[in-house]
This record gives sequence, C-alpha cells and structure tokens, in this order.
Amino acid sequence: MAGPKVEAIYQLNPNHVDWLKQMADKYDLGDQDKALRVVIDYVLTEADESTVFEDIRCLYC
Repeated sequence: MAGPKVEAIYQLNPNHVDWLKQMADKYDLGDQDKALRVVIDYVLTEADESTVFEDIRCLYC
C-alpha cells in the first residue's frame, strides 16, 4: 500500500530479520522494511485472522 509511513520499533528474532532480508533481495523489494509491509498487507487482506493468531506454531516455545 502506498502512502505515508510511520517509523516504529519492533523486536524480532534474528532469523526473522534474516528471512525478511532474503525476501527483500529475492523479490527486489529494496529492504526488509518493505518485505515486512508486504507480509502485513497480505495478512490484512488475504489471511484468516484466526489462522494467524489462534493456530499454535511457535518456533521458540
């Protein structure tokens, strides 16, 4: 989604950051910030909310 951006700080695990960087490079997105926005836009428009937040798939539990 085009438009103004708000700077925010989030804590991610190193492998999350690495994956975002890989996706940004693979799909020529410019940077990992854009990759994260693409993922969030997908979740907002395409994904089922309960699937995203209710299914347990923690990699660190």
